[in-house]
Amino acid sequence: MEEKIIELEKRSRELEPGLKDREVLQQKANSYSNHFIDQLPDEPAYKAYEKESVNKLLNDPITEDGADTDDVLSIFSEQVVPPGLNLSSGRHFGYIPGGGLSTSAVGDYLAAITNRYAGVYSSSPGAVALETRMINWLKNLFGYPDSSGGYLSSGGSHANLTAIVAARDSKKLKGADYSRAVIYITEQTHHCVDRALNIAGMSECVRQKIPMDNSFRMRTSFLAQAIQKDKEDGLMPWLIVASAGSTDAGVVDPLDEIGPIARKYNLWFHVDAAYGGFFMLTQKGAGTLKGISESDSLVVDPHKGMFLPYGIGALLVKDPKILSWAHRFEASYMNDTKVDSGIYSPAEISPELSKHFRAVRMWLPLKLHGVAPFRAALEEKLLLTGMLWKKLSDTEQIVTGPKPQLSVVMFRWEPFEDSSANDEINKKLHKLFLEDGRVFLSVTTINGRFYFRAAILSARTHLADIHLLLKVLSEKMDSLREG
Repeated sequence: MEEKIIELEKRSRELEPGLKDREVLQQKANSYSNHFIDQLPDEPAYKAYEKESVNKLLNDPITEDGADTDDVLSIFSEQVVPPGLNLSSGRHFGYIPGGGLSTSAVGDYLAAITNRYAGVYSSSPGAVALETRMINWLKNLFGYPDSSGGYLSSGGSHANLTAIVAARDSKKLKGADYSRAVIYITEQTHHCVDRALNIAGMSECVRQKIPMDNSFRMRTSFLAQAIQKDKEDGLMPWLIVASAGSTDAGVVDPLDEIGPIARKYNLWFHVDAAYGGFFMLTQKGAGTLKGISESDSLVVDPHKGMFLPYGIGALLVKDPKILSWAHRFEASYMNDTKVDSGIYSPAEISPELSKHFRAVRMWLPLKLHGVAPFRAALEEKLLLTGMLWKKLSDTEQIVTGPKPQLSVVMFRWEPFEDSSANDEINKKLHKLFLEDGRVFLSVTTINGRFYFRAAILSARTHLADIHLLLKVLSEKMDSLREG
């Protein structure tokens, strides 16, 4: 038997290459990474693809014996990465961009190599302490008290789900209550909130959509009226979800007006600041987000406003005991993890047990760069947004949406008097943008009409990229006029 074990050990040790082989792999991966970053200014923001070609990856062979390193990296660099949207490009203006800072990627590498389990303090006290340090920094940024808490999630959807569960449990809602329980939102509320209600078993919950003003912000007079009427009708108002940077229009609801209403009627006040939260680092953003500190919970995504790679969000809650109650558990094999650390372990206040050590991807850039470059980048994006909105507003036949509160510009081309004809010409214009690929814009429908969205939130987006956007727009409109 020992001979068989030794034979298997020899083969299994191939999973742990020696120093020389590791250095070769690391050098090749690092060479590709540096080339990728250095070529970004010359690469398209979007590359058209055919699904038949991409889906060949579905048959990529997984063999008993490994493949050559160069061949494997070639598949990654030539087949996996190029098709579709180049999310690392400074000319990616679609959806809400994520940044992909290289210093954060190094943090991910260190986290993966050291492989610390960041769920429980007794297993990796340093990892849990580091995540708690990042949460404490966020608490200070948003004016939350020292007694509040939270955790780092995979993103805003995960964090919003946890916030809804916490709000539900704080109001002691039971299954029999759900059909009368009312949540107050707007048409601009992110769809992940609706999905979170469904996942939480609250699909019967009443969604009360509050009217918006001309800038797509919640009208708080209607909010107060709706709550009062619902109470009189025997319903159970329990949650207000405000947007601090909606995905569609980038708007911020009047947080300083919503907080007092929530307190008056004893509702949980949650703010989805996944996109807009980090503008708190700027003077303008702090003014726009006034009142966010009055919320009971908030969500913010470092993979948006801190320009980190996708896969890191955060939830803050004023009363972490509610999170602990919602995620309580007992497992005999984890009895030895119960230690008096003075801080919550992420596994005690979040759904994750196999917890990724994602704090490093946030901590390392903050330590290496400091806060000032992040603030400067966000201030730059606000100024670029204002400039783009002004130039588009001054362009003949271009109709813009409301003046941006943060960094999303909505616009459409209206060369015709007929709105439906304008929708069609804008759809053709969008197709030309995709075929060109130099810049990427996503689209939306507002009040039944087709609009472009330019979301300016990549760390790599600078003045020249805005000029290129305007240039491509002018070229494509001329092309359609001539065609």
